[in-house]
Amino acid sequence: MLDHLFERTVAEWAFLGLALMIAIPIHEFAHAWAARWAGDDTAAAMGRVTLDPLKHLDPLGTILILIGGFGWGKPVPVNPYNFRSPRWGSLFVSAAGPASNILLALLIGVLGFRSGLLQLGADGFPGVMQQLIWLNLALALFNLIPVPPLDGSKVLLSLLPNQTALAVAKVFDRFGLLMLILLLVTGMLGAVIRIPAILLYRAILGV
Repeated sequence: MLDHLFERTVAEWAFLGLALMIAIPIHEFAHAWAARWAGDDTAAAMGRVTLDPLKHLDPLGTILILIGGFGWGKPVPVNPYNFRSPRWGSLFVSAAGPASNILLALLIGVLGFRSGLLQLGADGFPGVMQQLIWLNLALALFNLIPVPPLDGSKVLLSLLPNQTALAVAKVFDRFGLLMLILLLVTGMLGAVIRIPAILLYRAILGV
């Protein structure tokens, strides 16, 4: 399971490290910025409206990315009662993180590789950018899975009618963590993320 960890070169580890230092802060910064825009200054008061990696990297989430290719950053504290519109504020804030990763992947793909400025398969900076595209897509798709505590669960609850959302929230409270653990243990999580990530990666780069 962990054989690929020992097969990576020093350069590949460096590329992955640099990509992590960009993708995770972008994701969490987007949550914090969106929360402030929606009316909640909780994250801003804690200094989370920043791209400083040290403010956003979560030890366990980072290790999981290194091992399995998916993980998370340090959760951004949010008080939905401060939102001007609790429902739409929650939707906007929850979707902002994954959306920022997908947008960054698109920008790098179009402006960097599709334009011919960067060459696919090249070492150095182009390699970091390819790794960054993949990591951003994996991070976005992982967080969009509708299982708590991931962003997808909050997006789902924001879109459901009130009574349905309350019923689903109760199920999430009781079984959400167990559902996520089962996805991890059975290996289904990797399959759920990898297939759409590959399709998006190829579409963005035109390969």
